[in-house]
Amino acid sequence: MANTQDIRRRIKSIRNTAQITKAMQMVAASKMRKAQQHALAGRPYAALMNKVLVSLQKRTDPKFHPLLAVRPLQKELVLIISTDKGLCGALNTNLFREATKFDSAKTAFVVTGKKARQFIARTKRELLADFELKDDPTFVEAKPISKFCMEKFLRHEVDKVSVLYTHFINTINQRSVVQTLLPISSFDLPKKEAGEAESESVDPMIGYVFEPNAEVVLDSMLPYYVSYQVFQMILDARASEHSARMVAMKNATDNANQFIKDLTLEYNKMRQASITTELLEIATAQMALGG
Repeated sequence: MANTQDIRRRIKSIRNTAQITKAMQMVAASKMRKAQQHALAGRPYAALMNKVLVSLQKRTDPKFHPLLAVRPLQKELVLIISTDKGLCGALNTNLFREATKFDSAKTAFVVTGKKARQFIARTKRELLADFELKDDPTFVEAKPISKFCMEKFLRHEVDKVSVLYTHFINTINQRSVVQTLLPISSFDLPKKEAGEAESESVDPMIGYVFEPNAEVVLDSMLPYYVSYQVFQMILDARASEHSARMVAMKNATDNANQFIKDLTLEYNKMRQASITTELLEIATAQMALGG
């Protein structure tokens, strides 16, 4: 049975741990707010880009563009967007659980994040490239990733490119998502933009003229669209990471504080029992002397 000295030592150790997790929680909360703002700010722009591409699809024959070419699947390239650090709950675990569903014989991987690199090495899967990004990446820094994927697809080295990342829903909820990047199948308008089913066939950019023509604009926009899609997924993954880490560190801090309360109660009970025993011994001795 632990004595009071052991309990005091454990309380001190847990209190030090709680201070660390509290500090990490505050840092993650600060980064989380900024990352969430960046992730959410880009979504209206992506929706507007989709409207333009829907209009271009209706004015051109997009099947002749190489980024839209659908081929029999012989080899697939999967881009995994993970974190560099741990302590973010089950975020990476859920991500890699989805990665194990891909056939390793027909799949090659591109990763960003140390955790994904370690997972690929541990599971002995084919790794084509490993990209490093800062904690707050810019579009220019993320563009080489999409460029590498597009080159592999255009050279017919792979027939499909998918992205595995964590989609940001809110601070509490994040979901691992596999999204097809190439070939680009279709551009969907958001429901609030599309309206009723009968209005979905209407050109959303009626009254606009594309110069020099719709085909040239489509050829220019598709590579940019792919790059922006990857960048938006990276922003989502960053917002998910900081949100998950903040929640995990808050839970760790709360659990540590509860553990300290339980140990303090146990410590006080042991002290009270020790004091009661001493008083009984003193009273017994006095009675023996008096007798």
